[in-house]
Amino acid sequence: MKTAGNCPSFLAIGVLILCCFSHVRSDASDHRYKDGDTVPLYANKVGPFHNPSETYRYFDLPFCSPDHVKEKKEALGEVLNGDRLVSAPYKLNFKEEKDSSVVCKKKLSKNEVAILRKAVGKDYYFQMYYDDLPIWGFIGKVDKEGKTDPSEHKFFLYKHIQFDVLYNKDRVIEISARMDPHSLLDLTEDKEAEAEFMYTVKWKETDTPFDKRMDKYSMSSSLPHHLEIHWFSIINSCVTVLLLTGFLATILMRVLKNDFIKYGQDEEAADDQEETGWKYIHGDVFRFPKYNSLFAAALGSGTQLFTLTVFIFMLALVGVFYPYNRGALFTALVVIYALTSGIAGYVATSFYCQLEGKNWVRNLLLTGCLFCGPLFLTFCFLNTVAIAYSATAALPFGTIVVIVLIWTLVTSPLLVLGGIAGKNSKAEFQAPCRTTKYPREIPPLPWYRSAIPQMAMAGFLPFSAIYIELYYIFASVWGHRIYTIYSILFIVFIILLIVTAFITVALTYFQLAAEDHEWWWRSFLCGGSTGLFIYAYCLYYYYARSDMSGFMQTSFFFGYMACICYGFFLMLGTVGFRASLFFVRHIYKSIKCE
Repeated sequence: MKTAGNCPSFLAIGVLILCCFSHVRSDASDHRYKDGDTVPLYANKVGPFHNPSETYRYFDLPFCSPDHVKEKKEALGEVLNGDRLVSAPYKLNFKEEKDSSVVCKKKLSKNEVAILRKAVGKDYYFQMYYDDLPIWGFIGKVDKEGKTDPSEHKFFLYKHIQFDVLYNKDRVIEISARMDPHSLLDLTEDKEAEAEFMYTVKWKETDTPFDKRMDKYSMSSSLPHHLEIHWFSIINSCVTVLLLTGFLATILMRVLKNDFIKYGQDEEAADDQEETGWKYIHGDVFRFPKYNSLFAAALGSGTQLFTLTVFIFMLALVGVFYPYNRGALFTALVVIYALTSGIAGYVATSFYCQLEGKNWVRNLLLTGCLFCGPLFLTFCFLNTVAIAYSATAALPFGTIVVIVLIWTLVTSPLLVLGGIAGKNSKAEFQAPCRTTKYPREIPPLPWYRSAIPQMAMAGFLPFSAIYIELYYIFASVWGHRIYTIYSILFIVFIILLIVTAFITVALTYFQLAAEDHEWWWRSFLCGGSTGLFIYAYCLYYYYARSDMSGFMQTSFFFGYMACICYGFFLMLGTVGFRASLFFVRHIYKSIKCE
């Protein structure tokens, strides 16, 4: 029993990570500059505006490049985010103004003109970082002039960029880029072109303190009118769902109360009276489920993902994921997932042993592969697609080696340690009723009591509590919106858990009342069915709310969303089963079982 206490030690590791991350709130760059000092300017990537996953290196397009292109060393999260920072061709020294300074004169070949025209036609944007502040801009424009025929459209490349920089004493506070609409290069025809690329730099003093310089990016998602609509939508949705939940809870409590009174009277009456309803199956309700190893592995993985989500929320609420903190979320996901693998091993193996499983090593291997396996296969396919497209989403070999080492040296050993601790915990399954030797036959049930209709009913209510918030999250992850209102997201997450737990308990009760004792897998599937609804929402979002296109973007969107929805399925399935198990134990403790 001593090793049972090892599980909280994994949580202690997570708390340690939380403390480490919570000190990362200050900006990565805290540089002070003197007049004329060189301020780092890095070109990051270019890509179609409507395809956020399809990004390319800045110099994949025939722009002016410096004599020596210097690559910036990047953290794991930045690489996973598709950032590839290189030195930019512009020189923006501190407080040094420039007016129409020439970057280079370049003769563009027919092929280069065609490449740029295609890029302008796809609304390519560029992204740079100046003193760790983001700069965005479009590389050109399409002049349609009311012409409906695409062959008559004209394509222009911007040749002149103006940087407006705000500073406070010796620090850079804000930067923006404006393209000169009068300095254009016509790319419409396939012919060689001469281009003179220029830039202008303007400096202006501001009173904004350095520690408030990132607030500008947070403000966009919390402007009063946006925030008011956001809160109203969320409150409206949540009140509706909670009212429905409360209504169902009242009915369920009343029905249960009547059941307890009825069964109490039955016990006082003649013993030969035939039992009905959920009491009738007390000898079968705690019969262990089929595929107990897979069931225990799903519970272990779901518990790990739940723990991961809680830690991510804690980091978000303390302000670690401020806008443009490049790769912080990906770094946190990788590190926390690796460190919480012990929880998966402990929960899966201890529950498997409670279910009288014998081959705990195989169960541990299944737990390790249940979520990571599909994720790894999806990654291999999508990384191959990204390599074929020469996109920045393709991970370098070194990064893949680092991830494999983390999995081999951290995730796997912790999983094994958790499994050993779970096996040695020797916890017994607490069942208030004895299980009979032979299972009772389940009576024929109407079609709507089968698994799929029940899953559809179970997933709809939790999904209706979160679908408004889903749009904002999708617009941030699969678009260019900034999401910073983590407090709302956390409230929605709590409501999601409550509604999932309750609806699963309600359906479990109705299942037992119909004398169907195979509730274990059903409660897990009903709890996790919200993940299927989220994936259905992906289809709606892709076709109705976004302008994403192309094989790479489509495969990335549906591939990675499949993994995320599968994670939700495991996590919410675990929540649903745990709530149902607590409920079933409670009601059978409240009656006398023969």
